Amino acid sequence: MALSEDFLQELRSRNSITSVISGYVQLKRRGRTEVGLCPFHGEKTPSFTVYPDTESFYCFGCGIGGDVINFIRHAENLDYIDAVRLLAQRSGLEMPQDNSFDDSMRNLRLRIYEANREAARFFHSTLISPTGRQGLDYLRSRNLSDKTIRTFGLGFAPDSWSALSDYLIKEKGFKPNELVEANLSFRNKKGGLTDRFRNRVMFPIIDLRGNVVAFGGRIMTDEKPKYLNTSDTPAFKKSYNLFALNKAKNSKSDKIILCEGYMDVIAIHQAGFDYAIATLGTALTSEQARIIKRYTNNVIICYDADEAGQKATARAIEILRQENLNIRVLTVPDGKDPDEFIRKNGENGHIRFKMLIEGTGTDIEYQLLKLKSSFDTTTTDGTVRYMNAAARVIAQIDNPVERDVYEGKVCDEFNVTKEEFKRLVNSVIRSSRRREKTREFEKIKNDLAVPAKNETVYTNRRQMRSQKAEEFVITYLLNNVDMAKAVYAELKPEQISEGFHRRLYETIIQRAMNNRSSGFTDISGEFTMEENSRIAAMLTKYSPSLHTYDACKDYVNAILEDHEFVSAKQLSEQSDQDVQSYLDSLKNKKLGNKI
Repeated sequence: MALSEDFLQELRSRNSITSVISGYVQLKRRGRTEVGLCPFHGEKTPSFTVYPDTESFYCFGCGIGGDVINFIRHAENLDYIDAVRLLAQRSGLEMPQDNSFDDSMRNLRLRIYEANREAARFFHSTLISPTGRQGLDYLRSRNLSDKTIRTFGLGFAPDSWSALSDYLIKEKGFKPNELVEANLSFRNKKGGLTDRFRNRVMFPIIDLRGNVVAFGGRIMTDEKPKYLNTSDTPAFKKSYNLFALNKAKNSKSDKIILCEGYMDVIAIHQAGFDYAIATLGTALTSEQARIIKRYTNNVIICYDADEAGQKATARAIEILRQENLNIRVLTVPDGKDPDEFIRKNGENGHIRFKMLIEGTGTDIEYQLLKLKSSFDTTTTDGTVRYMNAAARVIAQIDNPVERDVYEGKVCDEFNVTKEEFKRLVNSVIRSSRRREKTREFEKIKNDLAVPAKNETVYTNRRQMRSQKAEEFVITYLLNNVDMAKAVYAELKPEQISEGFHRRLYETIIQRAMNNRSSGFTDISGEFTMEENSRIAAMLTKYSPSLHTYDACKDYVNAILEDHEFVSAKQLSEQSDQDVQSYLDSLKNKKLGNKI
């Protein structure tokens, strides 16, 4: 990476890790650290820790860690250079005018953004031309106004094999491979280009920075699939994007309506509720839930009332609960979807829909009501089965006061003793915790049984001691960069046994020999996100108060002793002459130490 150290130091000084992460995570001071709920996995007990002293972070739950650049890479799904650009823009720092670093992936993404922007313009101009008459008639049949069509940039892909591809190449100068990478086109059997979207109403998908990153298209015939979406590209990941979030994030409302489809979102926005969003042809993901949490703690699920919609609702509740969001469920009467409901109610559509929003129940109320319809509670057997199922639902609630309220409601409705029902709920909670602990144990056991890729399997205590010693020496150097030359005089890289440790040690030493800073934040750009997480994990293991030079020397001696042991063991399979040469070298080394 050719970014100058002066630039990176200035970038980090303007973007302290605490100030940056505070924009994503609510942090609380705990001694010399800051803790909060991890933004990268669902948790209820904070295990995400920020270390201001080392400008690093580490999550003890999922193992993700690194410096401020690494955090932005994980949080925004960016590569290294784009994460640096985002931080530079955040702090008003200009990027160096230097083309020596590899910017090929970023340039490709920029070309994809440009191609998508031109494609969106092409689709919209086609929609309002005679060629797009069928698409425009369809949108108007859904009661969409011309203003709404313009606001969302809706368009139409003509029923042609290569109209878009030909236009972008001949008129706009794009290269065929750029259109393939953007998933706007694909190679046909003859090697030419075929448009991915044909004879479809087009919905541009715009990210939070205003880039057109992808498209959704609805076919005008009975062909399948009814909706076709852009596949993942270097500029787009389905699991990290949400339709219309670029608009909803600017709403004055303190909530978000989560829908299934494009038309539902657009109809709800047109009705005056500018805080509706949708997933992109897939079920809600954990990543999308975390993105939603950045903008609100209140989510209204508004999925279709059919069986598929009900299953999607149950899955969404589970994922949103993991992020500790407040969930309500909007059920549209008569099995209609939101778009159809608003249209059917004509001029009163927005009023009726507002009443639905105001009448939404919590996710627990929704689940209990759904359960109740599944059992014949007029019978004793049906009531017992319902009570057991209701206990499993209520056991999901972490807040004891909230749990007590729902226990009371269920008991009052069926004239059941609250103490008995509470015991049933508590039993479910205990069983759930036991299962969770069992899963955690099995995971740990499997992790130990199957070593991670590219990591040494430590088969005896001596090797395990070497690993611990190497980690200590590395963390000592990361916290005491001025001691690198002294440590190097005693310990050479080839004497480090574990591959990643050796490469990390070499990086620190080489930088020190060239009088370059070699702290964690200085070297992070030379390693992958996963490797940075490993480094961050090392830094959490040893208290800085233990990082004395005497302690470091003890660990260096342990590494050298184990290295000599392994070398001697390897020589046992060599010739007598090789063994004697090795023993002579050890003797000379010991004599030299005595002089």
